[in-house]
Amino acid sequence: QVELVESGGALVQSGGSLRLSCAVSKAIYSFSSMGWYRQTPGNPRDLVAKITSGGIITYEDSVNGRFTISKDTARNTLHLQMNSLKPQDTAVYYCNAADDLWTYWGQGTQVTVSS
Repeated sequence: QVELVESGGALVQSGGSLRLSCAVSKAIYSFSSMGWYRQTPGNPRDLVAKITSGGIITYEDSVNGRFTISKDTARNTLHLQMNSLKPQDTAVYYCNAADDLWTYWGQGTQVTVSS
């Protein structure tokens, strides 16, 4: 069973920065893609950033230029560096990993940006 554990969520002021981490119990090079999603109450879970095994990166338009997704294959960890945070970035952030058989999710970490 694959486990994904997010950390790094916090309360931060507008304009601040946070770094989210996702520790994975399986070698992350085995996943075809990994990503970060976010969800607010009553809304669907939306893609924030995604990175494929080939290194192709995709960002949601509102975070492009402010957020950076990266992988640490030595530590089996996925990161999301978030800069210039805005109140509209407030959400629960989820780590995601997909292989040929399944899509895995973490339990989520809360990010709250105060104005």
